[in-house]
Amino acid sequence: MQNKTEENLLVVENLTMEFASPRRFLEKQKPSVRAVNDISFTVKEGETFGLVGESGCGKTTLGKCIIRLLKPANGKIFFNADGEMKDLLTLDHEDSFKFRKKLQIVFQDPYAALNPQHTIMEAFDEPMRIHGIGGGDKEKRKELIAMSLERVNLQPDYMYRYPHEFSGGQRQRICVAKALVLEPKLIVCDEPVSALDVSIQAQLLNLMRKLQKELGLTFIFIAHDLSVVHYMSDRIGVMYLGNMVELAEADALYSHTMHPYTEALLSAIPVPVYQGKHDRIILEGDVPSPMYPPSGCPFHPRCSRCMAVCKQSKPRLEEKANGHFVACHLFDEE
Repeated sequence: MQNKTEENLLVVENLTMEFASPRRFLEKQKPSVRAVNDISFTVKEGETFGLVGESGCGKTTLGKCIIRLLKPANGKIFFNADGEMKDLLTLDHEDSFKFRKKLQIVFQDPYAALNPQHTIMEAFDEPMRIHGIGGGDKEKRKELIAMSLERVNLQPDYMYRYPHEFSGGQRQRICVAKALVLEPKLIVCDEPVSALDVSIQAQLLNLMRKLQKELGLTFIFIAHDLSVVHYMSDRIGVMYLGNMVELAEADALYSHTMHPYTEALLSAIPVPVYQGKHDRIILEGDVPSPMYPPSGCPFHPRCSRCMAVCKQSKPRLEEKANGHFVACHLFDEE
């Protein structure tokens, strides 16, 4: 799964991210919180790789580590920008700066991602000027900003307005255009439609798929809505308590679910009345604290099919079918 071939744009190997726990004066040191726990996967060029899981499972932290907004405690992140795989975590300042524009992110809250005191043109112009896009010509940069806004179905003269003058859907499209103007190869989309109305969600998702085909983009699509992830993704990784528990092609994951946690997530997707009812799997108990994770399989306290081995040994993410990886003792070879 971690094969660094030419078709892979991104290869993540054994990535771990820990946060020190806060403590009061004279309080004993608490265990660190392992938000991302030894995760490995690949992303092919031109595909959309989905990441799903409950809130707090570590998917956003993983996305921020990939674009180097956070520095992981351990692991490697190989990125193929110019035909050569390089570990982003070992680059010096100069090389890191060259790679920076190739990796962009679209945040969940578009209003917080834009400076309310800057016009849209100012928000776009600063990173373009820093990375030398437009050759130092301000008028050329304006042309590129106008082209980027038109790509997301916004009028070019919107660049002279401020963020508060737009609706939520328009602001999110502006954030997509802001990422595109730097000509990236990989865009991490951190729940880009969760704060939007359903009709606006559909418009933005269709727009992103269209831009992907036109520009050859690669997406890491982070969300907790599995129906949205299925629509957008070629492959999907399911996370629980900082661990990758299942990874497969999107259609295979939905038609032949293997991990009990994924089954519970899929059962929670609403279906139209005319399609009939389906049994909902209710997970009992709360998500364990990442500060004090359970022994063995992290999902065993909530799993209805828990066995004795699940409480003692943590399962490894292994390929159990063609391209279908799962971390579950139910599929251990006897």
